[in-house]
Amino acid sequence: MVATIRYEDIVKVPKALLHDHLDGGLRPATIVDLAAEVGHELPTTDPEALGRWFADAADSGSLERYLETFAHTVAVMQTAPALRRVARECALDLAADGVVYAEVRFAPEQHLERDLSLDEVVEAVLAGFAEGTAQAVEAGLTIRVGTLLTAMRHAARSQEIAELAVRHRDAGVVGFDIAGAEAGFPPTRHLDAFEYLQRENFHFTIHAGEAFGLPSIWQAIQWCGADRLGHGVRIVDDIAPDGSLGRLAAYVRDKRIPLELCPSSNVQTGAVASIAEHPIGLLRDLRFRATVNTDNRLMSGTSMSREMSLLVETFGYGWKELQWFTINAMKSAFIPFDERLRIIDDVIKPAYAKLMA
Repeated sequence: MVATIRYEDIVKVPKALLHDHLDGGLRPATIVDLAAEVGHELPTTDPEALGRWFADAADSGSLERYLETFAHTVAVMQTAPALRRVARECALDLAADGVVYAEVRFAPEQHLERDLSLDEVVEAVLAGFAEGTAQAVEAGLTIRVGTLLTAMRHAARSQEIAELAVRHRDAGVVGFDIAGAEAGFPPTRHLDAFEYLQRENFHFTIHAGEAFGLPSIWQAIQWCGADRLGHGVRIVDDIAPDGSLGRLAAYVRDKRIPLELCPSSNVQTGAVASIAEHPIGLLRDLRFRATVNTDNRLMSGTSMSREMSLLVETFGYGWKELQWFTINAMKSAFIPFDERLRIIDDVIKPAYAKLMA
């Protein structure tokens, strides 16, 4: 069974993506175009070489150095036309990779250098996603994109960004997130924002348990009330060699709190040593709500199909396991239950059933 799973077949199968950064997934050629427009200096203006530079620079084993690569992508995303183009191409690229549902996140506060307002930034990105979705449909592809607004955990604008997210909830923003370096910037610094979101019945995820360990996960869940864990890979620190769970790991599993696992990215930032040592295999065996994600497609030189292909090669997974990860992600999406169910029942299950028949 496993030997028959080809990469080109994985591309065609429906996939759901919960953790993807807009500023981490630009096309290298687009970066070159936009940099020329605004006069931003790049390491190279050859698109192919630039793509390699991003992957090499991000492959440092340090989350802090990994994050430095975003200086170039964010620099070219400071105008409404640029934001719209990047979002449009994001939707098209994901659809071409077989992604039928995606939640793409970005930090509006990082796109204000050319006098856009926070609302104008969000409106430009939402317009781009709408254009990309429509163009995908014209090409015979289907994708639904939900937007997450991210606040930077080292800054002090989380309440403002939370209110911005709620303000645009009926226009395509489906959730909120905080991101950035974890060490020294605990999620509890943003409690006001999380309490506001809960009062507004709004969904949020928190980057936790990536570069920092169990205290980060505990705070995200028990203090802040996160619906999902962005990465959460360090939950493995609360699992004994014999597979028995500590109290926090048991709570995460029992409550079905989704883990937005990003295998390639986790290797690049040093969260794990290799794909073979990634705890996604253990977490699946223990029936955690594990999902597969890209994180930053440009920096990791990856796609959802590549991440799934790596799991097939490393853990010997077949279509049954890939469907399990996909349905986990769709169950955990921040859109209404009936929409999630429709995509699972009408799109995902029929496609996998055909492959497993």
